[in-house]
Amino acid sequence: MAEVVEQEWGVDLISSWNKHGWFTMANRVGAKMAKLIGAKAHEVMVADSTSVNLFKVVSAALQLRPHRRIIVSERANFPTDLYMLEGLIRQLGSRHELRLMDHDDDISASITDAVAVVVLTHVSYRTGRMLDMAHCTQLAHQAGALVVWDLAHSAGAVPVELNEAGADFAVGCGYKYLNGGPGAPAFLFVAEALQDSCEQPLSGWFGHAQPFAFEHTYTPASGIQRFQCGTPPILSLVALEVGVDLMLEACQQELRQKSVGLCDTFVALVQQECSSWAFQQVSPNSASKRGSQVCLAHPEGYAIIQALIAQGVVGDFRAPDILRFGFAPLYISYVDVWRAVQQLKAVMRERLWDREEYRQQSAVT
Repeated sequence: MAEVVEQEWGVDLISSWNKHGWFTMANRVGAKMAKLIGAKAHEVMVADSTSVNLFKVVSAALQLRPHRRIIVSERANFPTDLYMLEGLIRQLGSRHELRLMDHDDDISASITDAVAVVVLTHVSYRTGRMLDMAHCTQLAHQAGALVVWDLAHSAGAVPVELNEAGADFAVGCGYKYLNGGPGAPAFLFVAEALQDSCEQPLSGWFGHAQPFAFEHTYTPASGIQRFQCGTPPILSLVALEVGVDLMLEACQQELRQKSVGLCDTFVALVQQECSSWAFQQVSPNSASKRGSQVCLAHPEGYAIIQALIAQGVVGDFRAPDILRFGFAPLYISYVDVWRAVQQLKAVMRERLWDREEYRQQSAVT
């Protein structure tokens, strides 16, 4: 970051778009990220935010199914996904409908031949429940629908094989397990076979076939390039690329094995050390159905998390009562897990959570 700020921008200025490869950085980082999610290098682009990318790919998918009017998603999906779908439908008018299924619904029963797009999150942000990507994609395709996967809570933490599963589109963030930092650029995936038949609605200049020809009308670039919008955020891309490079140094299967071990150890220790305080585990017990997080429910969840943060155990709270513990296998240790549970035990035993300062709601939970 210092080198880019002081040398590439501080000295070389705009020449760095060519001299230091800024112009192709979004593609370069996307190609690296493709290795983490089971995609081809030219199928992934780093751009914008997860929310914006979702809007783009769902809009593109709807155009590929012009005679279908229904979008299916989960009621428990991450709120921004549902908000963006609602906003897209408002733009389209009354022609389209969003149908939400509960997590225990039979997905196959929800996907009829009137469904255009199915929007699913691979790993649930609230519970850590992980869907069978290949199976769900197959069910959608059997009904003639396209699938968009949200990988925000799985990329970099659990194995993702988009091509093997036959996925059509995917989005995700660089913030969480990919270590890109707060507000890191997001990414999107578009299957090779669909790229040149797609039109995305945010036709910005970096998605133009010749952005520096400064033509007065829009001509989309070929392939994944057309899914860019405006100027890429270079400093954020630099930070994200370092995070992805570090992730690629590790064997992904070994990362998954460690993730499972960390989560299983946490579950066992909570049961052993904290059984007196009525925590309810809402994450699946089976590692094959769980991402790299364990979520507990407790009526005093918010105050407990604040007390834990004060003790150096940084989890997060999800309304109305979820304590979420994420395990980044690249750098979290088994000792960290043991210490976290001991601090949880101390917070409960000493009723630290009952202090007034831990009950004050902050803007970010």
